[in-house]
Amino acid sequence: MQFIETRGNDGKKPSSVSFSEAILSPSASFGGLYVPESLPELDKGFLEKHLSSHYKTLALDFLDRFGIDIPTNVLEAAVNRYDGFDDPEFPVPVVQIEEDCFVSELYHGQTRAFKDMALQPFGYILSRSAQERGENYLIMAATSGDTGPATLETFKNQDNIKVACLYPEGGTSDVQRLQMVTEDAGNLKVIGVKGNFDDTQHALKELLASEDFKKELDARGIKLSAANSVNFGRIIFQIIYHIHSYLELVRQHAVVMGEKVYMVVPSGNFGNALGAYYAKKAGLPVEKILIASNINNILTDWINTGVYDISERELILTESPAMDILKSSNIERVMFDKFGAERTRELMKDLNETNRFELTQEELVSLQKDFTATFSSDEEGEEVIAAYAQKGYIMDPHTATCLKAYRNLREKAVPTILYSTAEWTKFSTTVSKALGHEAKNDMDALSWVSEHAHVTVPAMIKSLFAKPVVHDVVVEKEDIKGEMLNFL
Repeated sequence: MQFIETRGNDGKKPSSVSFSEAILSPSASFGGLYVPESLPELDKGFLEKHLSSHYKTLALDFLDRFGIDIPTNVLEAAVNRYDGFDDPEFPVPVVQIEEDCFVSELYHGQTRAFKDMALQPFGYILSRSAQERGENYLIMAATSGDTGPATLETFKNQDNIKVACLYPEGGTSDVQRLQMVTEDAGNLKVIGVKGNFDDTQHALKELLASEDFKKELDARGIKLSAANSVNFGRIIFQIIYHIHSYLELVRQHAVVMGEKVYMVVPSGNFGNALGAYYAKKAGLPVEKILIASNINNILTDWINTGVYDISERELILTESPAMDILKSSNIERVMFDKFGAERTRELMKDLNETNRFELTQEELVSLQKDFTATFSSDEEGEEVIAAYAQKGYIMDPHTATCLKAYRNLREKAVPTILYSTAEWTKFSTTVSKALGHEAKNDMDALSWVSEHAHVTVPAMIKSLFAKPVVHDVVVEKEDIKGEMLNFL
């Protein structure tokens, strides 16, 4: 399987690259992204074959169908990272909360968020690839709260790898921040940025594309890569849990094999939704993908009107901070798939230069064949959290946005899968508030919710508050590059 570029080729880079090249050097021509030339077919035979398979078996067969250039023993060791989840035999539970509504709980990994599903195996593959080539890499990550902890966890103490993780100061929960700033491995650097997530992500993309920065790294014998979902190594593992979730509904007799389902995805950077889209395109029986946003509802506008306009918008900090994003990286891959490289380059050029682009009516119709969208306010999210807590189910504020999409966007009465992207413990003050207690801090909230809702706080969350802060640097956006070079 070869990988091609979303904005076409500039004549300087190869017209196509292998999977290993795409993940080690994820910046494509004209600032674009890498995408697979084609997708493996998820036919009925493949799905029936894996009705009784372990998650790791499903993952390995899917990766084999992709035909990526990673040795089998490395892939096997990579998916064995799921053994570190709460239940190695069942890393992704799918829980029924309504007669036709099921929650795919993607947060049972090491950092209690869905990013572990992709970053645990992907990080191992990237590290092994660097080691086998005898090359040294700087892995950069910009985080709205979940990518950072998962990236640091998977790469800590890995040979040939250094990690620089950027997070927006004040833009994450206390638990998310502590998961990053208390990491003490010598190959990790965590940098707070004065700004929002869009600022940190923009800085990361600029450095990835900067020839001057790459020359400075070359002088140190270091190459540059990324752990955000701009890297397709993340996306390939995100497709798998959508397949698993569908198969789990078949196993639970909620659907008959071949019947379609809705998938509701809380979305910020659109990587999770892209995984669902690729699964649908490859043949998974999906009626439509319902996108749930918070009041930073740029994705809702884009999907419902075809206009992506951030020229007069300011990012609003909400109780679902992982979705506090205005520039969603992975919409580019969807547009490439639907409209081709030339049109994608034109649209992304408009966005970069004017902070706006607009689809044609024909393009909008094509987009809406697969997606529809809505958004929830913080208050609506709190009401959902409170209502389901009374039923005995505790969810985080990102998952709570999905319920409005489930109730309002479905055109058919078919079973629906909601994707829960984080455990409640990462946003305990919001959950506590929704349940009627204004907590003084995260420790108070965790204790109160645990006691009153009869839920357990995992040891890895409790232990954070006793760890010393190792990374206390906060810089202006223009100082990020210098801080990284000082670290190296």
